[in-house]
Order: sequence, then C-alpha cells, then structure tokens
Amino acid sequence: MGATKTEHFTEKQNTIAALIKALAHPARVAIVEYLMKTDKCICGDIVDELPLSQPTVSQHLKELKTAGLIKGTVEGNAICYCVDEKAIAKLQDYFTKISSKLIDKKINCC
Repeated sequence: MGATKTEHFTEKQNTIAALIKALAHPARVAIVEYLMKTDKCICGDIVDELPLSQPTVSQHLKELKTAGLIKGTVEGNAICYCVDEKAIAKLQDYFTKISSKLIDKKINCC
C-alpha cells in the first residue's frame, strides 16, 4: 500500500494541499471571487449571489475557513467573511516557484 498519510509529507506540502483542496470546487472558487470583489459580507449576501441554498453555502464557507483561505468574524448575529491574504500569498508563491522551475528547466512534455 502506498504512503498517503499526511504525516509522511512536510508541513508546507500539507498546507498547500489543504488550500488547493479547499479551492477544488466551483462554488468555493465563486465564493472566493465574490469575497475578493467586496470588502466584507455576511453569509446571506453570498447566498443571494450564488444558486445554492444557505446550508450549502455555509458548508462551503466552513471548508474555506478550515483550510485558512477565508477569515470570519462575528458581528451581531451574522458572520462577516473576508479572504485571508496570507493564504493567497502562499498559493501565489507556490505556483510562482513551480512556474519558474518549469521555465528554467524548459520542460517539454507530451
């Protein structure tokens, strides 16, 4: 059986994998895009923006927050969400390094 347990990988590899996994759904990509174009919003605003039910949006928000892609603060009886800039910077750095390595090696495949 192959090694698939997260403890076999570096903390950085696990972090990047969690961020990418959280973005691996079109609804979550749409949520992140919506949060990027607004300063703050509450869950209800996102529900109005997407063709999904409130419980479904809440589940996607939970996944994004657990991965660290978004932050949420309680304001009254609502939660205001925003994108975590540090998480986006980690993804940007990761993909920039991959792109640079591909360019440097001039990898030609298929």
